Amino acid sequence: MADIVVVGGGYAGQLAANLAARRTSGRVTLVNERDRFVERVRLHQVAAGQRVREHALADLLRGTGARLVVDRVTRIDPRTRTVELAAGEPLRYDTLIYAAGSRADLASVPGAAEHAFGLADVEQTVRLRERLARGGTVSVVGGGLTGVEAATEIAESHPRVAVRLLTDGVLGAGLSARGRRHLARVCARLGVEVREGARVVEVLPDGVALAGGAHLAADTVVWATGFTVPRLAAESGLAVDEHGRLLVDDTLRSVSHPDVYGVGDAAAVRRSNGQELRMACATGLPTGQWAVRVIGARQAGRAATPLRFRYINQCVSLGRRDGLIQFVRADDSPREAVLTGRLAALYKELVVRGALLAQRHPWLPTAPRG
Repeated sequence: MADIVVVGGGYAGQLAANLAARRTSGRVTLVNERDRFVERVRLHQVAAGQRVREHALADLLRGTGARLVVDRVTRIDPRTRTVELAAGEPLRYDTLIYAAGSRADLASVPGAAEHAFGLADVEQTVRLRERLARGGTVSVVGGGLTGVEAATEIAESHPRVAVRLLTDGVLGAGLSARGRRHLARVCARLGVEVREGARVVEVLPDGVALAGGAHLAADTVVWATGFTVPRLAAESGLAVDEHGRLLVDDTLRSVSHPDVYGVGDAAAVRRSNGQELRMACATGLPTGQWAVRVIGARQAGRAATPLRFRYINQCVSLGRRDGLIQFVRADDSPREAVLTGRLAALYKELVVRGALLAQRHPWLPTAPRG
């Protein structure tokens, strides 16, 4: 029986391990540094002080036959097909699913790593929650969806905290005109000060420095300008792109090592037209599903079907009582149609719950026809 090792227990990795144990002929081992599954799309809620339930990876894998190893992967040796661990014995694999995920990019400007809080891991988010409990002024750097969700959630949960949202472009640049107008109205209602065209060049102990020399004081700086991936794939000799993401073909197979598959944020996955998929739960789950489908097909001697993927919408929570669902074209460009208000907040909540439900009850997609 073949050994399948999954590196990383986030949305894509945990789902892939769960599905591989159920739908392939391999012995499956999931390796993750923590024993908990992190609902990363809820970390802005954790930062704002809300109670969010934790989920043990062992519980999500129960009944599948998959084995959980809680350890840190230090290196992948593709020559010997082994995964080296910080504490345990190396794991041998016949097939590797690389789902190492991503983390906040705190190295993009000086001082961010020392003085800012990211929103991509539990430890930093908990520290941010403790800092926010002290009150004061908060500057959220980054006008993308992560920054918008963080700023509005903090402002709603901490009405006495002064929240400022800084973006080097236009707020909601990837949204339709209707979406941008709703976002502006919500920020105004919640008292979030929005500064567009504000490029942060340094994070200081008492705030941020902007291009042009201006200094904005802040007791807390939240860094939400983007994500980066671990260097594990690059340092292990696997082919990666300029950002360190695993290079894969249209079946999610490594272009340099055919026994390795890449899913989620740490893989450079492209649509058939060459468009690279963005880092998001919305792409992590489908790639985790599709990789297992491909692996099962190849085990059975069948042809592997290239990934087919299209975007449908972008879901943005704006506190607990408002939201924005931006409907998009297949290439993720915005349509004019949006859903807003409480109904949008409910829609987003159902999507988040559905992502967790998929971990407990995964399903395998069939190949599209045509």
